[in-house]
Amino acid sequence: MMSNKASFPTILHKEVAEIIRDYFLKNSLVDTVLLVNSCARGKAVPESDLDFAILVKPDTTKEEIKIMEQSWCDYTLNQKSILKFKNSHQFAHIHLDIIEGIYTPQKIEIGEPIDYFEIEIGNQICYSAPMGNIGDYFIALKSRWLPYYNEELRIQRLTMVKNACEYDIEHIPIFVKRDLYFQAFDILYKALHEYLQALFIANKMYPIAYNKWIKDQVANQLDNPILYSQLCSILSISNFEGNDIIDNSRKLKELLNDLR
Repeated sequence: MMSNKASFPTILHKEVAEIIRDYFLKNSLVDTVLLVNSCARGKAVPESDLDFAILVKPDTTKEEIKIMEQSWCDYTLNQKSILKFKNSHQFAHIHLDIIEGIYTPQKIEIGEPIDYFEIEIGNQICYSAPMGNIGDYFIALKSRWLPYYNEELRIQRLTMVKNACEYDIEHIPIFVKRDLYFQAFDILYKALHEYLQALFIANKMYPIAYNKWIKDQVANQLDNPILYSQLCSILSISNFEGNDIIDNSRKLKELLNDLR
């Protein structure tokens, strides 16, 4: 089974990543150490964070996870290379989550915050780069969730996301009418995220994010540079207190209606 390969922008990134790998692989509860986000996809720059998801074995308890988290925090307090990395740049951070590999789709309610079900699977299972041994549990998760989840669930979630996006779009003229332009723009931006979620579901592609790497995902991975240009124009507002927000929301709805 093919996996992504770790790629580091600096020697210090690589050194600290290997320290994290070695630390967690010594723990018998750990199935697979997963490098995630930019370093896992070969997109990192010297200012990039180090992001990890530590996948534990299925029978690991909540209490055992808490102990692991506390032990890791204690270890980092005096680890020289980790301290050096954190002090190397104002944006240098280590984000590390201990995960159970449980992905449960929830009902998508209209008017509620964006749902991140697909993003979690995408970054932790699809686009992650295992460091060291690949465990049986990770292999099983890849078999279950890749190349995409089942068709019945896909259709259900596509319908729910489209309904949520349409609800937000229809709300925008009401806010504009009340001179609530910043709220209208905020809802337009949220609706754009919902559209992207629907777009990726429609194309059976796990997303990286809905607020970054949009060009890479739409123009490159989906091979649709024309659509990418259209999405850029959705947030182009020249007259903030005019009808631009409403007009752009209508353009977004047209794009939404084209999804199947």
